[in-house]
Amino acid sequence: MRDGQRSRRRLLDAATVEFAAHGIAGARVDRIAEASGVNKSQMYSYFGSKDGLFDAVLRDNLRANLNAVPLTADDLPGYAVRLYDSYVERPELLRLATWNRLERVPTGDLFAGFEGRDENKLRAIADAQGEGLIDPALAPYEVFCLITAIAMTWSPVNVTYAASLEDEESEHARRRSLIAETVSRSLVPPVHEAELGDAVGAKTR
Repeated sequence: MRDGQRSRRRLLDAATVEFAAHGIAGARVDRIAEASGVNKSQMYSYFGSKDGLFDAVLRDNLRANLNAVPLTADDLPGYAVRLYDSYVERPELLRLATWNRLERVPTGDLFAGFEGRDENKLRAIADAQGEGLIDPALAPYEVFCLITAIAMTWSPVNVTYAASLEDEESEHARRRSLIAETVSRSLVPPVHEAELGDAVGAKTR
């Protein structure tokens, strides 16, 4: 990795922590520069502005999540369980997305302009619907939104209860089981519920 790439990586990592904790308005470029060891003029040459840096940070975290938790349309319960784990283990993306919602996009598509993030997932869902693996009554994007919402039930940005890594493993296991069962009952046609439920149960035991 070249020096410029290393500097960008340090900036993105430091800015992820800063924006996740303080939002766009509350983040301070001085703290980001100090934490990353990259001066502000260099930061602005890379990203243009604090808003440009936030865009880069949000895009970087979206990409990391897509790579870490690929959607498996033939196993939606298992995918939802893996999303739950990723939200607990790496809460930064949810916090960044929440700040994006609060400070920028009050309604509609919260990631408008972040092209390419959902196309493959939606195509996979549509294909699975065509094969009878997912209820075809819902639009693919609605399926995706519902899975995400169910997986976020105890997420670090939930408004009623926020899970953490410090919770007992038995409690995490109970939540995983509930998530898998809810997704299966809501989105998977009855003929496939038993086999998918068995597969998810094996993964979460």
